[in-house]
Amino acid sequence: MTLTPDLLDALNSQRIETPSWGYGNSGTRFKTFAAQGAARTIWEKLDDAAEVHRLTGIAPSVALHIPWDEVEDYGELKRFADERGLEIGAINPNVFQDEGYKLGSVTSPDEKTREQATQHLLDCVQIMKQTGSRDLSLWFADGTNYAGQDDLRARKHRMRAALKRVHDALPEGTRMLVEYKLFEPAFYATDLFDWGAAYAHCLAIGDKAQVLVDLGHHAQGVNIEQIVAFLLDEGRLGGFHFNARRYADDDLIVGTSNPFELFCIYAELVSAATSSDALTRSTAQSVAYMIDQSHNIEPKVEAMLQSVLNCQEAYAKALLIDRDLLREAQAAGDVLGAHRVLTDAFKTDVRPLLSDLRAEQGLSTDPIKAHRQSGYQHRVAQERGTQSGGGGYPVKEKAHSV
Repeated sequence: MTLTPDLLDALNSQRIETPSWGYGNSGTRFKTFAAQGAARTIWEKLDDAAEVHRLTGIAPSVALHIPWDEVEDYGELKRFADERGLEIGAINPNVFQDEGYKLGSVTSPDEKTREQATQHLLDCVQIMKQTGSRDLSLWFADGTNYAGQDDLRARKHRMRAALKRVHDALPEGTRMLVEYKLFEPAFYATDLFDWGAAYAHCLAIGDKAQVLVDLGHHAQGVNIEQIVAFLLDEGRLGGFHFNARRYADDDLIVGTSNPFELFCIYAELVSAATSSDALTRSTAQSVAYMIDQSHNIEPKVEAMLQSVLNCQEAYAKALLIDRDLLREAQAAGDVLGAHRVLTDAFKTDVRPLLSDLRAEQGLSTDPIKAHRQSGYQHRVAQERGTQSGGGGYPVKEKAHSV
């Protein structure tokens, strides 16, 4: 297997966005285990993200979560990122931690609560303008726990109204990525419960609204690659939150428990990127690939490195699919022949290929080994120490000056 010019160009163009919250102490709602050297502020998170990008060459942007990553001067934050070879990626509002959101945020039966939540989303649009971010990434915990608790159609209308208001405030060239989730923290009904609900809202709202697929937000056995193919064909796939799950929304390292699923998703994306249909092709070429994981017991930077590298391997394997042979087998109704074309690519060991790629780029051929030998983790552990653990999600960081 050799690095042909086309393969080299494709692999060189791959980009994976890492999340700021993946570098700090985070965990389940039951317990967060403190890690030595875990980033305490957005400034330290950007330093860690720069280390991941330095070693992989394909992780140049960092998603922010507001207010966890709130700062006084976003221009200063952007300059800080620029100096480290990074960009500010998607802005993720938080409309699930405030005490007032007990009955929902934008779908709450209380008008003042809905206005508070919507205003926060609009504030995040302003942060997008200041940081140069392209994407507003929206996830809502809104839902109900009991039949009759609230009017389900009224909640749909409230969601639509809020999304429309925020959509219309977005600058040209930016997007709203609407995420969905089967359940949790609401257990009777979730207001954005599947891709169809998100898709219907996006169609009604406008062209800047697209669907975001989180790999952990589906029922067991759901064919995620089929959802991806459908949304690509409709021109409404905006991005991913990559992770892995064994049972529900486990937020484990992507490609660990379900590597074949990740490969099949990339297979659809690679196919769509060269489609003869202009809408499908342009949609595939604009997809945002983002990590969304909770590294509760893993070393933070190394876990992020592993995540990025797993995505790189899945993409490389998808690029190796013999498309002509696959189409020939499909047209002939050769069921197992077509399947083997796919699995032959999946079973290919692409690690030597990616090692050669990194050598071409002047990177370490083994990023994780290079990280472990660099002393980076030891240094930040000495500088940052260990925070106390706790439960649930992170809280807003204290202000910090550089």
